[in-house]
Amino acid sequence: MSYGHANPVPMTSRRSRSLAGNPAIPGDKSISHRSLIFGGLATGETRISGLLEGEDVLNSGKAMQALGAGVAKSGEEWIVTGTGNGLLLAPQSDLDFGNSGTGCRLFMGLLGTYDFESTFIGDPSLSKRPMGRVLDPLKLFGTQVVSQAEGGRLPVTIRGPQFAAPVSYRVPMPSAQVKSAVLLAGLNAPGITTVIEPVMTRDHTEKMLAGFGAALEVETDADGVRHIRLEGQGKLTGQIIQVPSDPSSAAFPMVAALIVPDSDVTLKNVLMNPTRTGLITTLIEMGGNIEISNRRESGGEDIADLRIRSSDLKGVTVPGDRSASMIDEYPVLAVAASFANGETVMEDVGELRVKESDRLAAVARGLEANGVDCEEGEDWLKVRGRPDGKGLGGAGFDGVPAVSTHLDHRIAMSFLVMGMASENPVMVDDTNAIATSFPEFVGLMRGLGAELE
Repeated sequence: MSYGHANPVPMTSRRSRSLAGNPAIPGDKSISHRSLIFGGLATGETRISGLLEGEDVLNSGKAMQALGAGVAKSGEEWIVTGTGNGLLLAPQSDLDFGNSGTGCRLFMGLLGTYDFESTFIGDPSLSKRPMGRVLDPLKLFGTQVVSQAEGGRLPVTIRGPQFAAPVSYRVPMPSAQVKSAVLLAGLNAPGITTVIEPVMTRDHTEKMLAGFGAALEVETDADGVRHIRLEGQGKLTGQIIQVPSDPSSAAFPMVAALIVPDSDVTLKNVLMNPTRTGLITTLIEMGGNIEISNRRESGGEDIADLRIRSSDLKGVTVPGDRSASMIDEYPVLAVAASFANGETVMEDVGELRVKESDRLAAVARGLEANGVDCEEGEDWLKVRGRPDGKGLGGAGFDGVPAVSTHLDHRIAMSFLVMGMASENPVMVDDTNAIATSFPEFVGLMRGLGAELE
């Protein structure tokens, strides 16, 4: 049963005295999804350590099994036995991606050029999210959309063409999911598939494809536009992968350590891919005491250790061109901004409206419920902070409703972080969704000293 149907599990977060420790952050979600997908497509065996074992990633593993790959855990490693590129089998039943937009969209791309029918389903939250942004470029390959719910939503059934044509596609919005879906479709199309990316987004797909042996080249022209060219129907070979810690998960203890007085937290092996570090850049601009050490490379990705100590934050304007590198971190940034001196302005964040929930509205309503002075526009958010946390919090108490999480893991975790530093406790209406990306969150934060009940 998907957690979307489970009974709500509310939780309350209370002001903490201090946070300290060296917790193990789970593996990066984006890299975990792709490790299973490319391992399942490769010839031979792929061994993965540090895989994020949240529901989203496990659903991608189940989907690869349904397509003919072997996916099994052995000790601390996951072992994926691939089918070989172009040799996936038709699934015998619907592919259920639960809450995962990434998994669903990547697999739509993957299967868009296979001459069989595939049906994609998900939980109530995922079923509200638009899939047209992936289905539109797939049609250029010859993919047929057999059926879809109103507005290009799940359930969606597609059928690939008998003979796919390679495409050249300019991505109309900064979306790593759309880019990756087109590249995955191109893997099973003859000739060169080209993705043109005006705004660079996370590049794990390109890096990992190259690592598995795909013939791929990336060129950036004089205007900063990236051209990614992939030769289809090539051979991928199994790899050994160490998944680094997820910066989007690290964001929660990081912000908590900055806003809870007398805190000192160290996070090791954090992914520092430049397309993912917008939040760290922003928090340092706000005056956050974040020490970056032991920079190194693993599997083509930059990683480092971070030491975070409580800091006096100040408001900043976050430029719109940074949004692609921190789109998932805006909810918890808004919490950090609630404790900063002055106004924080987040520009060009309209993409937040088509995430697991309308995150922009969900964040604004959650801030208001907790006494934070904020303004929400169509694609911007302004937050005026209270450095001492005085008067903040209180959602779920004295007649104020709990923060509505809308089945969105990042909304739930962000407002639990708020309660760790606000004068009054903060209640969120449901924590079930946290299991999709960061099942260890509650235990990890309690281990640092947070009061969650």
